[in-house]
Amino acid sequence: MDAHPRRHIRAQTYGFFLLLFAVLLVCSHLSFLALPYYWDEAGYYVPAALDLYHSGALLPYSVAPNAHPPGLMAYLAAAWSIAGYHPAVTRSAMLLVATFGLLAAFLLAIELSRESSGAPAFVAVTLLACSPLFFAQSMMAQLDMPAMVLTTVALLLFIQDRVPLSAAVCVALVLVKETGVVAPLVFFLWLAKERRWRDAVWFVLPAGALSAWLLLLWIKTGHPLGSSGFAQYNLWYPLAPSRVAVNLLRRLYTLAIANFHWIGTLAIVLAWRSSRIYRSRAWRVAWWLFGAQTLVVTLLGGAVLERYLLPVFPILYAAMAAALSLYRGVPRIVCSAALAAGMLACIFVNPPYPFPYEDNIAFTDFVHLQADATDYLEHWYSGARITAIWPMTLELAHPELGYVHRPIDYVRLANSAPDELRKLDWSKVQVLVVFSKNWDPDYSLMRLAPVQALWKRFYGFVPSSTENQARASVPLPMVQRFERRGQWAEIYAAPDTPVKPYIGTPSQRVSLPGGHALAARLAQSR
Repeated sequence: MDAHPRRHIRAQTYGFFLLLFAVLLVCSHLSFLALPYYWDEAGYYVPAALDLYHSGALLPYSVAPNAHPPGLMAYLAAAWSIAGYHPAVTRSAMLLVATFGLLAAFLLAIELSRESSGAPAFVAVTLLACSPLFFAQSMMAQLDMPAMVLTTVALLLFIQDRVPLSAAVCVALVLVKETGVVAPLVFFLWLAKERRWRDAVWFVLPAGALSAWLLLLWIKTGHPLGSSGFAQYNLWYPLAPSRVAVNLLRRLYTLAIANFHWIGTLAIVLAWRSSRIYRSRAWRVAWWLFGAQTLVVTLLGGAVLERYLLPVFPILYAAMAAALSLYRGVPRIVCSAALAAGMLACIFVNPPYPFPYEDNIAFTDFVHLQADATDYLEHWYSGARITAIWPMTLELAHPELGYVHRPIDYVRLANSAPDELRKLDWSKVQVLVVFSKNWDPDYSLMRLAPVQALWKRFYGFVPSSTENQARASVPLPMVQRFERRGQWAEIYAAPDTPVKPYIGTPSQRVSLPGGHALAARLAQSR
């Protein structure tokens, strides 16, 4: 008989915490709800969802299809069908997913910490809410937040021995993200080890659902992953031994050290050596899933983005909270508060090395700068040809992404490195936009030559132009500059480029281009 019987939780209790988490997330993200789309949102997920929304196409046609299943896109299309298409609807829909994620993580922590003293589940859900990665991803239309929610729910149900329900959630999981197949595989193997073959068979269903999707993709595109390029970049490219080693170190750093995680990691190490809190069946299943999921996203995926680790964060923070519960009195309070406060600060403070903007609210600064620049271009140079790098070219071409009201002609640059800028035929350039695509402050470690050489060798890294390098490489006058928390965007225009002044009440973001102020005033007076 279980020494710690599971207590019945009333539906009203679930509702209370769900409402509490919803209020917390909506209030903390309220100022970001109308934010236009960022990077991969604009580059794949939103266009693919719009294709499904407009024509019911499971395979996108406005962007190249790939192995990502249509679950997220179907969810967004359903939300838009109910509330209309707008970035605010998209972000609200994702916040709803994140709300259920907090509730699922809370319930999982309760289940895992049944033998721990105090209330570690409250610490665990607080840590997740304070996580910079969770905070940013909770409003973004990407796969990893719904994958985290479904992985957590599936694990919770499996630990509670509700096998058919867990398998059903795993089916939904693999239809959201293909790497979600790790969870049902771990559950299948665990039940097979326990010789519960009849229960193990349930977890064949998710593999069947994913296989059906890949078969459809193969029939429609001629490749089981959508394209050979996608397969090469995400399957074979990361498997070079040197990249595997570097990727593993990056994953360990993200999980064990970054964002003040080292406080919780030290607690886990001490708890592992001095107690038996992680010896239960529930914890052993959770740790196996944690390790398998981390290994898969280390070996697969060319971009090595931190958000791929999001599905294991509820397990990680539950483990940290359980370990911290072994401390007594003041040390427990101090360490828990220091960990939560440090993580909370990292939502706003960027690290001294390059990182994906989407790992904290730096991505909102990037989006605001892109919006400022595209708004300026639309008001003053909508008839000109804009030379820029991705993703601005995407933003200029597609009004549905929320940056411009009508498409603007552009020329796409491969990158904004000094050599690339010097190769341009400046007699044909009307307007050039250069911006900070990567976090590269003066104190960045990437400014060190050995680090740059390492990244160039393993990942083909090409450093973008700094502000000074851009100004030295561009022979055109700069007509406008935008800056926000260390990120910047500069617009250069040839003197003979026709200016289209905005007639009417100017946007608060738009100011007159310095080099053409007189011409604009004359045009407005006519």
